[in-house]
This record gives sequence, C-alpha cells and structure tokens, in this order.
Amino acid sequence: MNVKLFGEFFVTLLVIVDPPGMVPVFLALTGAMQAKARNRAGTQAVLLALGVIIGFAVAGQTLLDYLHVELPALQAAGGLLLVLVALQLLTGKTDEPAEQAGTSNVALVPIGTPLLAGPGAIVATMLFVQRAESTDEYLLLAAAILAVMACVWLVLRFSGLIVRLLRPAGIEVLTRIAGLLLAAIAVQLIADAVFAFVQSHAGMV
Repeated sequence: MNVKLFGEFFVTLLVIVDPPGMVPVFLALTGAMQAKARNRAGTQAVLLALGVIIGFAVAGQTLLDYLHVELPALQAAGGLLLVLVALQLLTGKTDEPAEQAGTSNVALVPIGTPLLAGPGAIVATMLFVQRAESTDEYLLLAAAILAVMACVWLVLRFSGLIVRLLRPAGIEVLTRIAGLLLAAIAVQLIADAVFAFVQSHAGMV
C-alpha cells in the first residue's frame, strides 16, 4: 500500500480545505441559527463537499472536457461567487436568508461549495487521481477524502462552543472580519485564474 500517497493527499487536501479557517465564515453564516439547525447545516455542507470532490475525482476531467471548460474558468467562477457572499457578510445581510430559507441554502452554497469543495480542492483531487496507478491507490485516495471531511465535520460540529463564548456582539464582529477575509480569498482566486488564462494562452498569440 502506498501510504506516502495517502499522507501527501490527506495533508494537501486538509491544508486547502483549512477546517480552522472555515470556522469564522461558518459562524458568520449560521450564528443566528439554533444549535440543531447549525449542526444540520454543517452536516449538509460536509456531505455536499464530499459528493462534489468524489464526483470530480471520478469524472471531473471528462466533464470539463465535454463542456470545453478550463480549470481557471472554474476557479474564477468560484471567486465571483465568494465575492457575493463576502459582500453579504460585510453589509450584514446574512440573517434574512438564514431565517427564511432554512439551513439548506447556506449549507450548500457557499459553505459546501465553493468554500469546502472549491477549485483548489477539486484541482488537487484531480491531480492526485491522475497519479494513482492501481485500485489500492484509488481506495487510499478515497479514504483520505473521507478522513479530511471527517475532520471538517468535527470542527464545524463543535463550533457551537465558540458561538456561546462570543455572544451576539462577538458574532457580529466576527461576521465583518470573515467578510473581509472571504473577499480577499475571492480576489486571490480570480487573480490566479486570470494569470492562469494569460499564461496558458500566451503561446497562442
């Protein structure tokens, strides 16, 4: 068994998903929810992210080729979506969707994707799948994905402790900070996508 491949992929995906870094954004989007609803949102987000990552691992390159979509386009789309979420956090307009639309909207977008199953996680998964050469290695990559998602679920599951410590005023401040950080991540994603487009098409000009 290629334990080294498992370790490399587990660490890479864990760093990209960044469970501790997800906590501020998760709390900003779900801080007004009851504990059960927040836990349900975390579970839904992790399940969606797991499905998206496995889906791209199995048929990602085929799907992108069929749609004639390059990876930088996927990255830019994720960045634009995050910009919209960041603006909601910065302007304090997140409470209404959380209360009226239930947990599913927030859990699926933007937490499940593109925050957890974002362009970085998708690209890393596709690259490691291309490196795998046997059924055992494919199973190791699947185990690594499950292990990372389990870590994310545990972090989100116990984020309620932070909510009780921060109180409403603290959540409000955390929401603004999370919006600023999310805006920076979105701009970086778009900038990287533009750079990748320019680099890939430079030779064609």
